[in-house]
Amino acid sequence: MKKRILLIALMFTAMVSYAQQDAQFTQYMYNTININPAYAGSRGAMSVFALHRTQWVGINGAPTTNAVSVNTPLNNSRLGLGVSIVNDEIGPTTDNTFSTDLSYTIPTSETMKLSFGLKVSANLFNLNLNKLDPEDADDFNLQGFDNKITPNFGAGVYLHSDKGYVGLSVPNFIETNQYNDNQLRVNKEKINYYLIAGYVMDLSYNLKFKPALLTKMVQGAPLQVDVSGNFMINDKFTLGLAYRWSASVSAMAGFQVSDALYIGYGYDLETTQLDNYNSGSHEIFLRYEIFRKNNKITTPRFF
Repeated sequence: MKKRILLIALMFTAMVSYAQQDAQFTQYMYNTININPAYAGSRGAMSVFALHRTQWVGINGAPTTNAVSVNTPLNNSRLGLGVSIVNDEIGPTTDNTFSTDLSYTIPTSETMKLSFGLKVSANLFNLNLNKLDPEDADDFNLQGFDNKITPNFGAGVYLHSDKGYVGLSVPNFIETNQYNDNQLRVNKEKINYYLIAGYVMDLSYNLKFKPALLTKMVQGAPLQVDVSGNFMINDKFTLGLAYRWSASVSAMAGFQVSDALYIGYGYDLETTQLDNYNSGSHEIFLRYEIFRKNNKITTPRFF
C-alpha cells in the first residue's frame, strides 16, 4: 500500500511538473520580472513586489507559490537591475529560484523604448521524503534529492511605452533533470517560451481598458494562452476577467491605496474536471514603489 502511495505521489509530482513547469500566475501583467528580465527598471522607479498564490484549494499537495522581487533603473543610465526569489511547493517537492536581472534600454521614438534583458538564476530543489512516508526510507532510489542546486540563464526583449507593451522571453535556456534514472524522472526543468502583450485604451477621462495576452510554450505540454481584460476607474480601482485556454476563468481586482502602494487580488475557477475536487485558486500581491525626487509617476499604470 505504501509503495502505491509513493508511486501516486511521484506521478502527481511529475504530472504537475510537466504540465505547469515555471510557476503560474494569474496577474502576470504585474509580475513580468519573473518571466522577462528586460522588464527590470521599466517603471522608472524602484518597484518592490510580493505575491502569494494558493492553487487548487482543497487538494492535498497542490501548488503554493510565493514570489518577491525588487527592480529599479540605475541612476540616469539606460541600465535596469532586478533581483527576485520564487518559492514553489508542489506535493513533497520544493523549488526555490533565485534570480538576478540586468536590462539595457534604447529609446526608439518619443514614446517607445526597446529593452534587452539577461537573467542569471540558481534553482534549489528539495524532495521531502517524510511527506511520502516510504516503506524503506533508506531506499537508494530515493536518495540525492535534497538541496540540489542547478544554475541557469535566460534572456528577453521588451518593447514598451506608457500605453502598451510586447515582449518575448526565455527565462531558462538550460534543460535540467533534478532526478532521472531512465525509469523514474522527477521535475525535469524544460525550456519555457513566453510572448506577452497589452495595450491601454482611454474610454473616457476616468475609465481605461486594457486587454492583455500571455502565451507560454513548452515541449511536452499544451500551448498555454491567457487572455484578460481590465478596467481602471478613476486611476484607483481595477476590475477585470481572464481566461486561461482550456484551464480556468479568473476574476481580478486591484486598488491604488496611495501613489506608492497598490494591492491586487485574483481568483481562479477551473473549467476542467479538476473543478470537482477543489474550490479554486487565490492570488494576492502588493507592489510598493519608491520614486526618485521630482520623478513621480503621476498616472498609475496597468503594468
